[in-house]
Amino acid sequence: MLVLLGVLVVVLGFATKRNPLLVVAISGIVTAGIDGQSPNEILTTFGSSFATSRSVTVFVITLPVIGLLERYGLREQGRILITRLARLTTGRLLALYLLLRQVTAAFGLMSIGGPAQTVRPLIAPMAEGAAERRYGKLPDKVRERVRSMAASADNVGAFFGEDIFLAVGSILLITGFANATYHTHLEPLKLALWAIPSAVCALIIHGGRLLHQDRRLARELKPLTTGTTTDTTTGTTTGAGTSEEAGA
Repeated sequence: MLVLLGVLVVVLGFATKRNPLLVVAISGIVTAGIDGQSPNEILTTFGSSFATSRSVTVFVITLPVIGLLERYGLREQGRILITRLARLTTGRLLALYLLLRQVTAAFGLMSIGGPAQTVRPLIAPMAEGAAERRYGKLPDKVRERVRSMAASADNVGAFFGEDIFLAVGSILLITGFANATYHTHLEPLKLALWAIPSAVCALIIHGGRLLHQDRRLARELKPLTTGTTTDTTTGTTTGAGTSEEAGA
């Protein structure tokens, strides 16, 4: 029973919002220590586990590249690009990305998108730029909601799209468990076909939510911009006066 204290460490660590990597490492050390392993054995276990699953950490290599791209203006270029596409609103952009993410995930191309490599440096700034083109500077609350909707488009598209791909881990896990436990012969293709209706429903429902953001932004931000006019030649914005000034 004492070995389960490692689980308690994980629960407390996540509940207090500590660093996940540090929490898991401490949990492993606590569990191994209670089990009677020596410090040398614990380090050996950590090293061998890292060596056998080092491919999981390959994504870390992309982080410096993304940082360099952001440092040299990737976010700004995304904003500039979206300002040139007048018909592409925030909702339409995110719905289009949802469709693209779902289709690529259905073909097993999971690494094309993602919160770190695509949403944060590219999709979220473009969505913000589309809103700023229409309504000017966004309030912090609205900006955070646009970013969260961009992340949700990626998550929903990847989650419901990947199950259509035959070789995805979740499909293979389900078929392997069902065949071993119930002595059946369940084919991955059958599960993938049944995942298509769920993916279509997710696309329609969440795509509708994303498109609805355009109306929500207009309802929230148009009252803030009705008193401003923009000079298209200079790009400067001038106020038309507050309601008190107009009444005076």
